[in-house]
Amino acid sequence: MMLTLGGDIAAVPSGLADATGRRPRVEVGERLRFESLIIDLAAGFISIDPERVDQAIEDSLRRIVEALGLDRSTLFQRSGEDLVVTHSWAVPGQDPFPKVWGRADLPWSYMQVMSGEKIVFSRLDDLPEEAAVDKALIQRLGPRSNATMPLVAGGEVLGALAFGSMRTERTWSPAVLDRLCTVAHMVCAVLARRHMDQQLRAALAEVQELRERLERENRFLRQQTRSAIGMPRIVGQSRAIQRTLSLVERVAPTDAVALIMGETGVGKELVAEAIHARSTRADRPIIKLNCAALPATLVEAELFGREKGAYTGALSRQVGRFELAHGSTLFLDEVCELPLELQAKLLRVLQEGEFERLGSPRTIRVDVRVIAATNRDLEQAVADGRFRNDLYFRLAVFPIVVPPLRERPEDIPVLVHTIVTEIGGKMGKRFEAIDVSSLRDLQRYTWPGNVRELRNVVERAIILSGEPVLRIDPPERRGTATAESLALEDVERLHIVRVLEQASWRVRGLQGAATLLGLPPTTLETRMAKLGIRRPA
Repeated sequence: MMLTLGGDIAAVPSGLADATGRRPRVEVGERLRFESLIIDLAAGFISIDPERVDQAIEDSLRRIVEALGLDRSTLFQRSGEDLVVTHSWAVPGQDPFPKVWGRADLPWSYMQVMSGEKIVFSRLDDLPEEAAVDKALIQRLGPRSNATMPLVAGGEVLGALAFGSMRTERTWSPAVLDRLCTVAHMVCAVLARRHMDQQLRAALAEVQELRERLERENRFLRQQTRSAIGMPRIVGQSRAIQRTLSLVERVAPTDAVALIMGETGVGKELVAEAIHARSTRADRPIIKLNCAALPATLVEAELFGREKGAYTGALSRQVGRFELAHGSTLFLDEVCELPLELQAKLLRVLQEGEFERLGSPRTIRVDVRVIAATNRDLEQAVADGRFRNDLYFRLAVFPIVVPPLRERPEDIPVLVHTIVTEIGGKMGKRFEAIDVSSLRDLQRYTWPGNVRELRNVVERAIILSGEPVLRIDPPERRGTATAESLALEDVERLHIVRVLEQASWRVRGLQGAATLLGLPPTTLETRMAKLGIRRPA
């Protein structure tokens, strides 16, 4: 008699065993080597790096097949209502197992595994009658003997581990089945550990993304707080401004895209803020981007974000404004200045709510309300080929025109009082009254720079005034004294100052003073230095 690898007792031909019992000792040695293999596999799985799990499982399947003289070993993992082959090793000449094993292919086997039961047969006829569909497929696939162990963790079936003999039938001893069950437990444990590690990594990545988003939001809030100080409210009782405010009230509660149109300085950004403040998204900060304030090469990264290394100089990952505005409102000022290639990407976000960061294939979905603004004629831009026709119609769902100040002169007195109260309070100056004749003069002026120009004029008057009654000269009157000098340098200085005030003292950009004057920015800066022109404090 002798011990087989599985611990069974088998007959030993007399010619194969000598007086010392050498052949039984060989069988015992093989059994001990298999036991050592199981212990070695268990030790290797204990503290394995998650990145090496796949290779370790593949190697384990190979070693077990070789040790038991089998033909194939296959690991299935659950994917919805199917079991998918993720790892398999077979001796040369044997076909791999089909990639997907679903309840339609092997219904009885599928239910056994999903119930946490083993499937063991030495001959195909060992399977019960209710496994008739399974028998037909197994006969075609080839295994003559098979042992399949379910992988169960925390009461949930994660998959199955199958060992098969393709060329000969074999008997599965209880000892061998016990060891194979141990291997299944080990594989199940390492897969569950890797799954938990992946979940932890995903959770940490989400936390990091939320942290970055909060940091960006805080920076935006601080910037907006600083810029909001001294920012006038939308004030006025004229019929023109009331029509605008009525449109704001109607569109605010919806998620419709709004297009705000109007000249420079009329307060388009304030209208956008008013829409956001009256919307269901008001609990989140409004995110803003001036499309003309950045070079075309940087606007895409600002809007959609970028991955580290997306281009030269991209030293870190950057969250874009669309991601930052998720659940809130994104205000795109001077949207007409967007490059044509970015207009298509913006259209996709407006239509489908998805985009990819620069340097990343992963699609990001966002819920963002877009409010756009422009001081240009978009219809003419479409006709000139500078703006996409489909994007224009997508943005112009609800157009709002903000009237210029010259069309609502009756609002100038209340605007002036509001600005004086605000700026004078900051400077520690109080006035008993505002000169009535000054207000009449201000109402007669055409205000090409609109409310922004009015604000600059009032602020200058407050700085210069030392009287209890504030006198405010409109730009034409204020420039008379200087214009009395016909020297070319004085005339040039006055003209540059007026254009700078109209451009809010911005030199560069499409709406900057250099563009309005038709000069290169460097040339204008040189002239300003020569003429002693400095922005008021």
